[in-house]
Amino acid sequence: MSALAHPADRSDTPITAARASAADRDWVNRAVRTVQADANRSADTHLIPLQLPAEWGIEVYLKDESTHPTGSLKHRLARSLFLYGLCNGWIHRDSVMVEASSGSTAVSEAYFARLLGLPFVAVMPRSTSRRKVELIERHGGRCEFVDEASEMYAAAQQIADRTGGHYLDQFTYAERVTDWRGNNNIAQSIFEQLSMEPHPVPTWIVVGAGTGGTSATIGRYLRYRGLSTQLCVVDPENSAFYQGWRRGDLELETGAGSRIEGIGRPRVEPSFQPGVVDRMLCVPDAASLAAMHLLRERTGLSAGGSTGTNLFGVLRLVCEMRAAGERGSIVTLLCDGGERYADTYYDDDWVAGMGLDPSSYRQTLEHALDAGEWLG
Repeated sequence: MSALAHPADRSDTPITAARASAADRDWVNRAVRTVQADANRSADTHLIPLQLPAEWGIEVYLKDESTHPTGSLKHRLARSLFLYGLCNGWIHRDSVMVEASSGSTAVSEAYFARLLGLPFVAVMPRSTSRRKVELIERHGGRCEFVDEASEMYAAAQQIADRTGGHYLDQFTYAERVTDWRGNNNIAQSIFEQLSMEPHPVPTWIVVGAGTGGTSATIGRYLRYRGLSTQLCVVDPENSAFYQGWRRGDLELETGAGSRIEGIGRPRVEPSFQPGVVDRMLCVPDAASLAAMHLLRERTGLSAGGSTGTNLFGVLRLVCEMRAAGERGSIVTLLCDGGERYADTYYDDDWVAGMGLDPSSYRQTLEHALDAGEWLG
């Protein structure tokens, strides 16, 4: 059954449909409880301070989303997508779950599919790291590959149609599956954890955009609560989000995939809500890797490339606040752990083979972290 189908569309007789509906409703009730139990078993993710000179009066925090059961920020999204599909009557006890994903979302969705005893198929670019493929398969999922990221959407829908399954479609539904008013979303969690800090209302929250769901949730929450915090979205090379936001063109396509897994898209995805974004920064891929490596060296925290993109944006904003004599706090996300990228971002030969030179950004980032000044 496709994402927009409904049980009433089936050609069952009224009696059969009623019996099937009653049995299916019982299964759905148990499935919703199973998914909610996963959240009930989990503690909140940590908010980790990044040490800066005290005299600056600026605090930086990383919300460590790698501590979720499936190791990334996408655990929140996958849980919400499953609950949304179940409560809308789109997921049934015989549904094949299908997703278009560059990796982490599919890892988390495979986990929830296995919890419910449902088969799961992930459609992804061939360039996806082998570690993520292995994680999907470890959770019982199956991977189908396409040559270009732009081919994922149609391929996933075709599999769902062919199998009578449900296409979870993170890129369409990410902005609506989470209650942006609160209900334990990531924005509410951030502010509760900041409540006893020197600057409990941060000057900036910095996030990347993969689906656009996280930035939509945070941006809406800030406005709903009447908070002064501004939202900065950082975007990697080749992604359509930055250019689409800057030009006001939501139909913009770049025709190229992102080398920073989990963020950046060749088109402006339906879940991206430009109206809640206060600022965007385009971050070179090599700079993302340089920031990722610097984070590990200075703190021992091993993270993926998208966290490096976030950190690059954070340090740029720290320097701007310092130059303006501002005090305050900045929050960003540690999106996933670095162990997933041992054979890519942490492999010097792979990095060189991709034509990336992180060392060219090293001095800028070190000076920003140590002196609070942006070079260039």
